[in-house]
Amino acid sequence: MLPQDIEASAAAVIQAALKAGVMVATAESCTGGLVSAALTAIAGSSAVLDRGFVTYSNEAKAELLGVSDALLSEFGAVSEPVARAMAMGAVARSRAAVSVSITGVAGPGGGSVEKPVGLVHFAAVARDGAVVHVARRFGDIGRGEVRMESVRIALALLLDAVST
Repeated sequence: MLPQDIEASAAAVIQAALKAGVMVATAESCTGGLVSAALTAIAGSSAVLDRGFVTYSNEAKAELLGVSDALLSEFGAVSEPVARAMAMGAVARSRAAVSVSITGVAGPGGGSVEKPVGLVHFAAVARDGAVVHVARRFGDIGRGEVRMESVRIALALLLDAVST
């Protein structure tokens, strides 16, 4: 169902989380649950995936993850501060010690000069509590491709976070 490299990355996350004895959570916006889907495609994922939050709207980000209205108003949903707050909220509102968040503009519309189509912000909370942020500008490569590339980066960040 998913590309082979994504399934391999998801399997690596599951194995690393099992070895580390940690639960993980996801907080997804533009990927709409694809990271969780990749993880749950792997047998044994129930031992490490606590939950996935699909928070497409600002209201969902606030209600489910505790992202403040002030952050959303000041920086917008597609921003570093919101990605960080989403990742921290996923840990705070789950049994997970590690999380990854994704928020971006997948396209084809919805972009602006400041936040063009293909801009995606990621954050990951590691086992030691450190939060890492990454931003990518994929360009207008198509909605599906922005989402798939985002899954690849999110899984890599999650693997690093589990291993830290």
